Amino acid sequence: MELRQLEHFVAIAEEESFTRAARRLSYVQSALSVSIQALERELGVRLFDRTTHRVALTDVGAALLATATRTLAAVDELHDTAAAFRGVIRGTLRIGLMQAFRFVDVPGLLGRFHEDHPDVDIQIRPSVGGSAALVEDLRQGGADIAFVSLPGDLSGLAVTPLGEEELLLVGRRDRLPAGRGPIKLTTIGEARFLDFPAGWGVRAVIDEAFAAAGLDRHVAIEVADVATLSRLVASGLGVAILPRSLLPHGVEVQTRPLTPPLWWRAVMAVPARRPVSTAAQALAELVIDSTGRQ
Repeated sequence: MELRQLEHFVAIAEEESFTRAARRLSYVQSALSVSIQALERELGVRLFDRTTHRVALTDVGAALLATATRTLAAVDELHDTAAAFRGVIRGTLRIGLMQAFRFVDVPGLLGRFHEDHPDVDIQIRPSVGGSAALVEDLRQGGADIAFVSLPGDLSGLAVTPLGEEELLLVGRRDRLPAGRGPIKLTTIGEARFLDFPAGWGVRAVIDEAFAAAGLDRHVAIEVADVATLSRLVASGLGVAILPRSLLPHGVEVQTRPLTPPLWWRAVMAVPARRPVSTAAQALAELVIDSTGRQ
């Protein structure tokens, strides 16, 4: 078995396509197929179910993916450690980043990071599955560092708080309760809500608050895109609960505070149960320096 075969396996699994994986790896697609067939023969199992329209992991392929990912990460760590002793940071830095992250200027910091460490290949991994998917990716070795907002279980991760923001009820004026003061959840329990899918940090905070209050909430539309959700709210399709920073400029909506207030908190997370790559450590230090946190 060769490491490149594991790289091919992981790329195809992540892209769910031989064509996209070949493009990502700058590899000939036919050679990629030959590589996977050889790996399957050596392991004695079928890794993918292939049809005309899709490529999907088999059950055994899904079980082996985490091991393959960890193996490649260990090899990267080996090279990174050797390079660090030469005073060079190299390798691949895989960053999980949720949409519309406003607590830290991640793009600006990555620009500075690239200037200081040009030998590091930076890969940004947004996820439509929200912070929950990014956290799981970090735990499974698919990411080296992540910027997420997720209440509840963050076991296996070392986190650095980056900030918090109050959540507001957002909607067109005719969709909001009358008045100007704070609104209780019981007042809006029957409202028609628009929200992000389960797994997004904002959604998790809101779901937990309604559950704690013993209230059911009707989510009429789920949208995995910040800008689209805001436009749908402005169109009068329902109300949402959002931090002010996620409201794009030019969207005509009203906001009302909630009582008791709900808070959206963001953290930077790295693995706590496996070594953190030299590149991830360097980026984490840069973020901490930029925020003045220790």
